[in-house]
Amino acid sequence: MILHTIDTGYFKLDGGAMFGVVPKSIWNKLNPADANNLCTWALRCLLIEDGNRLILVDTGIGNKQDDKFFSHYYLHGEHLLNDSLQAKGFSSNDITDVFLTHLHFDHCGGAIIRQEGKLLPAFPNAVYWSNSSHWEWATNPNEREKASFLKENILPIQESGRLQMLQVGGGDKGGAVSRLTEIPFAEGFSIRVVNGHTNSMMLPQLIYNGKTIVFMADLLPSAAHLPIPYVMAYDMFPLTSLSEKKVFLEEALAGDYVLFFEHDPIHECCSLQKTEKGIRVKEFFKLKDL
Repeated sequence: MILHTIDTGYFKLDGGAMFGVVPKSIWNKLNPADANNLCTWALRCLLIEDGNRLILVDTGIGNKQDDKFFSHYYLHGEHLLNDSLQAKGFSSNDITDVFLTHLHFDHCGGAIIRQEGKLLPAFPNAVYWSNSSHWEWATNPNEREKASFLKENILPIQESGRLQMLQVGGGDKGGAVSRLTEIPFAEGFSIRVVNGHTNSMMLPQLIYNGKTIVFMADLLPSAAHLPIPYVMAYDMFPLTSLSEKKVFLEEALAGDYVLFFEHDPIHECCSLQKTEKGIRVKEFFKLKDL
């Protein structure tokens, strides 16, 4: 197995929403806001070479929405998904599997492209992976979350005939992280299901060069979210997120896990240590340095 970081640019979100009940006087030191109270966040994906499979975890926002949509999110940066793939020696045609942690627009928008007026898979030779519990949640969204689930990002996947559902079960109702589930197409690739941010979000957990690496998606969008109370206002079930974070961080500390951040604007990965304030970053590094 070989892992690659795939950068797809940056976007901006409201700092208060990203840090929930944490006062701006605190979170602004972690990720300073602009004059509009917006903070910059990465759209970082993961590419996995595994034998004859090339697995892309999440796809960023993409570029098919209109100017009004992008005016809310200020997509910027030098990196685009296809350019980042080409920099690693691959093209969209080479991707065999697209693993979608969840179907919020900033995680799956790049999965579908608009071409000659049609909405088509961006990776024409790939199988797209979700799970039935989350798919049902996303395609019949509640009023609070529906703005994050865009039909043009989701329904064309199913219509293409390339959608497959992983049998992962659900998260524990008590808010603890569910048991890991092995998936068939990659040795050393497990999934943990969490439910605080959205229903049945999947976190890939990989064994790589003797280390356990967890793709954090929106359980821990950045290193700044390590403190247990730092839970996003975007989370559907914040108390569940809090519980899931606590359980996961204790396990990650004990197992010396590496955390891979999808949204941290600066840091790709970190290790953990126990401090007087709780579990915090021990060391930052890039995935390529493992």
